[in-house]
Amino acid sequence: MATDIITYEAFGAKGDGINDDLPAICQAHEEANKTGQKVVARPDACYHLGRRALTANIETDTDWNTARFIIDDTDLEDHKEWLFNVRSGIEHTTLPIKKLHRDQRQLDIKVDQSTFILVENDQHNVYIRRGLNQNAGFPQSDCFILHPDGSIEGDIDWDYDHISNVRAKPIPEKTLSISGGIFTTYANRMRQETGYNYHSRGITIGRSNTVIDSVTHYVVGETEYGHPYRGFLDASKCANVTYQNCFATGHKIYSTIGSAGEPVNMGSYDLHANNIVNFSLINCRMNHIKDRTRWGVIGSNFCKNILLDGCELSRMDTHMGVSGTYIIRNCTLGHMGLNAIGRGTLKIENTTTYGPTLASFRGDYGSTWEGDVEVTNVRWIPSCGEETKPRLFATHNDGTHDFGYPCFMPKSVVINGLDIDDSNTPDDYTGPVVFTDPDNPDVSDQPFPYQRCESVTLKNVNTESGKSIQVSQNQALNECIQLS
Repeated sequence: MATDIITYEAFGAKGDGINDDLPAICQAHEEANKTGQKVVARPDACYHLGRRALTANIETDTDWNTARFIIDDTDLEDHKEWLFNVRSGIEHTTLPIKKLHRDQRQLDIKVDQSTFILVENDQHNVYIRRGLNQNAGFPQSDCFILHPDGSIEGDIDWDYDHISNVRAKPIPEKTLSISGGIFTTYANRMRQETGYNYHSRGITIGRSNTVIDSVTHYVVGETEYGHPYRGFLDASKCANVTYQNCFATGHKIYSTIGSAGEPVNMGSYDLHANNIVNFSLINCRMNHIKDRTRWGVIGSNFCKNILLDGCELSRMDTHMGVSGTYIIRNCTLGHMGLNAIGRGTLKIENTTTYGPTLASFRGDYGSTWEGDVEVTNVRWIPSCGEETKPRLFATHNDGTHDFGYPCFMPKSVVINGLDIDDSNTPDDYTGPVVFTDPDNPDVSDQPFPYQRCESVTLKNVNTESGKSIQVSQNQALNECIQLS
């Protein structure tokens, strides 16, 4: 056995697919964390991860190559216990940050190395959700990178006259690599009629400068009942995280009674990210991207600078905001398409999408995109080719709900190269529209007005029907938008 690596077998793992290997796996990584050695799985092994509430903490490079891992979620000690925790081993500290202002570029605070910062103001809530999953929102927060010269990477989104919490963690200079592994989850069969009971039986990443490469995850054994998953790969509160060459699986859609007392579908994810600065998905894929019985495969919250390049996924979604740049490039998106909430620049380039809209600005968070949208060389097959009236951007905000922030339509939309397959439309179809009508005709008082788009530029837009594109069916909206 090579002395510069650690194996699971050295700590008693059988790799026979029957015996519980998780205790041995935990011990192997514990030793590797002490010595700095790489952990390598046996290529022909099948490791059973058992039912016990144990977590293997990973702080060194790990190569799972072609080893198989069985995750049986049908009988567990604790469904909220992660199987693997990728971490730096560096404890988070705090910094004397008392105030911040929106778009601040510099701090008069010096750090020895680039540091991930998370700040919070518990005196003001944002993302006060509307609809069947309504809630009171979450404390205003920002994540960013503070460099040794005091410069900020990840523009500040909000003004802070009060900061209740500062979390600071130095970013390791070395990139950590987790690669390979073929994981199969036997899905949970939990029955609970009301509320959500998220499962966390996967890999959580809390270490900055981490690459997850060529991890494969399958889900089998789904039955009539089950509860959702937070994400098999779940990155949280760190910077510079990349998922590349990974294979994900969509989860069956189950329903519950939501916070409004009405039935609602439960979102269940295989890929997830919260509070990440610089989050990238490169060449990630899944099968059956048009299968409507499976939930969209990825969700994210509070992130800055998201890139998808070369991916084939059923959906990309930013629930509670992304800021900076949000780039979808060389991708194919399936039946749930692209969702966006936040501010900055949204770019969709050289991409094919089958979503109900080209992009949906989520109405449960105010349909807000404060910034610009650029669409270049995109092919759109609305609603997977089913009969529909194509609307490029979903904008639903009647100005009556306080989301905790002002809401905006994109300031400008520039489209240069868009092919719309509108060959399956109803008889009264008059052509695609850029925006859905955000207004409610029964509402006259709008205490929280929805800021209108200023300009739409259309070049090289082609429709299968030959019908011309319109800005909106809302005449007042048409009159305030400059079309060129």
